[in-house]
Amino acid sequence: MPSPFPGMDPFLEHPHFWNQVHHRLIVAIADVLMPQVRPRYHVAIEVRVYREELEEPFVGRPDVAVLREQMAVAYAVATTLPRPVRVPVFDEIREGYLEVREVATNNVITTIEILSLSNKRPGKGRQAYETKRNHVLASATHLVEIDLLRAGEPMRMFDTGAPSDYRILVSRAERRPKADLYAFSVRQPIPAFPIPLQREDTEPRLDVQTLLHELYDRAGFDLAIDYRSDPVPPLSDADAAWADALLRAKGLRG
Repeated sequence: MPSPFPGMDPFLEHPHFWNQVHHRLIVAIADVLMPQVRPRYHVAIEVRVYREELEEPFVGRPDVAVLREQMAVAYAVATTLPRPVRVPVFDEIREGYLEVREVATNNVITTIEILSLSNKRPGKGRQAYETKRNHVLASATHLVEIDLLRAGEPMRMFDTGAPSDYRILVSRAERRPKADLYAFSVRQPIPAFPIPLQREDTEPRLDVQTLLHELYDRAGFDLAIDYRSDPVPPLSDADAAWADALLRAKGLRG
């Protein structure tokens, strides 16, 4: 069954589900684009790899003043007993993205990125993505950037107008710095948009909404998501009331 939401399902943004959605959507986009661009182009799934320090919140974190007092006592009274400390813990992050390559030259014509949670918060993930993004924007490669996450800081761009829940950026190399931004809310369907190729080519339109509903069904997210709870991150009060009425109408809340 498809998601109960008409557009992006906000429950899929939970960190427990988003990695699965990200991987499945990358593959789904590659599969739907390949028949439309062959034989001139090949759609390749690439992976960006980096190491990032894991975030582990402190439990019962002491007040700063108390912590300073404890440090002062430690300096005053020397001891040979060990003191418990923490060291950084790192994880290997693998982020998939797509490249539309010209078969004859192997040149990258278009890069397609789906933003991950680590891309939108401070740290190595955002730094790695911003470096890649800046490189593409300074090149002759088109950029398609799909942001289906309400959490975190949106990627840098200008003249965006009113804030939106989600964003799809289509940046054609020959038109920079101008680009097309598809901005939409949790209440709206995800708009279809063109995948830029070379000037003489017919450009396929990518319907992420249909792909998302299809992968939702294949992955069985309806069995894993508890729609009686609140999404993470939470919706605004107005959108939460709208979502509650929607889910009740579909029998997913009592």
